[in-house]
Amino acid sequence: MLTVYGRATSSNVQALLWGLEELGLSYERLDYGEVHGGLDSPEFLAMNPHGLIPVLKVGETALFETAAILRYLASEHGSDTFWPADPLERAKVDMWADWAKHSVANVFTGPVFWRHTRTAPERRDIALVLQNLETLENELAKADAQLAERDYLCGNDLTLADIHLGHVLYRYFDIDIARRSLPALHAYYTRLAERPAYQKTVMVSYDSLRNTF
Repeated sequence: MLTVYGRATSSNVQALLWGLEELGLSYERLDYGEVHGGLDSPEFLAMNPHGLIPVLKVGETALFETAAILRYLASEHGSDTFWPADPLERAKVDMWADWAKHSVANVFTGPVFWRHTRTAPERRDIALVLQNLETLENELAKADAQLAERDYLCGNDLTLADIHLGHVLYRYFDIDIARRSLPALHAYYTRLAERPAYQKTVMVSYDSLRNTF
């Protein structure tokens, strides 16, 4: 039995849930974090001493850190197109996954989404948001070039790299902010938005996160 600990509005939880759905795995999700609390309880800290979501419980074993959890799931359940068995081919996917996690997801969530959408209008530093957005879009332009010649980040099949890149694009394209023209990236997002697993786990309301700071 797989159990996910984490609220459905967490972008890291969404990445994990999307991966689980794409892999066709059954799981239970429990609300933890934000208004749900629970992250500082002894029981949760025994699973993740950092007090962060998501946590995936696999039987009696608790796993934390989204990227590590997704690599485990991909290794255990993924197809050869999603997570290649050949070490060199796998590395080609993993390098884009690592880039997407650190250079896109981490650059969007806190610096752009939190400072823009999660911050009340009267407290927003718009100049800083726009500066952070430029940094983000300089990275997204690299994905735009990569996607100009393929359906997905590493070819014509969805891979683990797409989970790390794609899970932030719903909010990126949905928030009320001027965006750079990145046509291949937008077409890629449109393809993702047609996937039932993406609709179920990523394209969910984030109204409860608005203006909370």
